[in-house]
Amino acid sequence: MSDPRPIGLFDSGVGGLTVLREVRRRLPRESTIYLGDNARAPYGPRRDEEVVRFSAECLDHLMRQDVKAIVVACNTSSSVALSSLRQRCDLPILGVVRPGAVAAAAATRNGRIGVIATEATIRSGAYPRAIVDERPDADIRAHATPALVPLVEAGHLAGAHVLEAVAEALAPVLDPSLPAIDTLLLGCTHYPLLGRVIAGAVGPSIAVIDSASATASALAAALEVDGLGAPLGQEPVHRLFTTGDVDTFRRTTALLFGHPAPRVDLVRLVALSSAAVGAASGGAGA
Repeated sequence: MSDPRPIGLFDSGVGGLTVLREVRRRLPRESTIYLGDNARAPYGPRRDEEVVRFSAECLDHLMRQDVKAIVVACNTSSSVALSSLRQRCDLPILGVVRPGAVAAAAATRNGRIGVIATEATIRSGAYPRAIVDERPDADIRAHATPALVPLVEAGHLAGAHVLEAVAEALAPVLDPSLPAIDTLLLGCTHYPLLGRVIAGAVGPSIAVIDSASATASALAAALEVDGLGAPLGQEPVHRLFTTGDVDTFRRTTALLFGHPAPRVDLVRLVALSSAAVGAASGGAGA
């Protein structure tokens, strides 16, 4: 069995592009449709009911594109809205929390794991629960780092102000008065875009884990089990949608994928509130 339809992914903004990159690397024959709700990013400071509603609108948009599976490439949505999204449709739906937690539990040597994420993700307790499921003796230090997502959404990935913001965000989990962690889980898909700065701040003794690669592997397994893999020889098509500024979105995709990138449709602007999709002017995205 095979299924030529695309895989859908969504995030509150550009962070989920890190998951898209890993999905495209792990599953090179698969077509994809990515939606970034940049106009309403970040989701982290929002009320849970808003996150659920916005996530449902993103899901509905992807379902209208006739996707065969959906990756909730947003930790906040995965933490707060995943169960309600699974009740909304009968497609395979994967979140990013469980794969990231499994990877962190496997990586730690001393059982002390730091988690940085958005306010909503930390409030949900989703990561500690998932990590403890894998490693019951884990000592988890979870901390909300709301300043980092706006930096990434604005395209600020380096410079003195970024170094300062990252250092301030990491201070509670790196507190020298506490037993040292040996693993740091990036509990937001935006944060790998700051990966070099974060790795430099924590030093070589701490493993930095993000959920993108683990999520791509989990998706590959789900497609195989359900017989939904792309046909042999399929030439993939990758489409990108954003609710925000198209040029800013395109610049971030170029940082991740290079520019120009082959076999990519135009970035399109979508208005989720009215479900009206219009083609944006300009060139290719990721």
